[in-house]
Amino acid sequence: MSNKSTVKAILGAKCPQCHEGDLFSVPVNSYRKLSDVNKSCSECGANFHAEPDFYYGAMYVSYGFSVALVITTMVALNILMDKPELWMYLTTVAVANLLLMPLMLRYSKVLYLYNVGKLKYRGY
Repeated sequence: MSNKSTVKAILGAKCPQCHEGDLFSVPVNSYRKLSDVNKSCSECGANFHAEPDFYYGAMYVSYGFSVALVITTMVALNILMDKPELWMYLTTVAVANLLLMPLMLRYSKVLYLYNVGKLKYRGY
């Protein structure tokens, strides 16, 4: 197994313990079982479900992503346009949320597992 950096492992949604096994069973462009995390790592056998309902805490990370998206969208519209109307804000935020929802759902779980989970990189 290769020695990958933690940032690459997070971006690739890989196991926090070995940086090789996939956290999700389907690719990000598949909307079926999009955010279902595998039970364990296919490479090192690490348990991705430390306790029942472990990933409920990831909703706080997802909320942070949503707030950041709304603020970024509002700032971008205010910079790009003189006086954007309310419908422009609402439409842009809704479209951006629809487009980025798969990434936000997945990476909220990935970041939660890496930061709160007890799995640490072993480098083997």
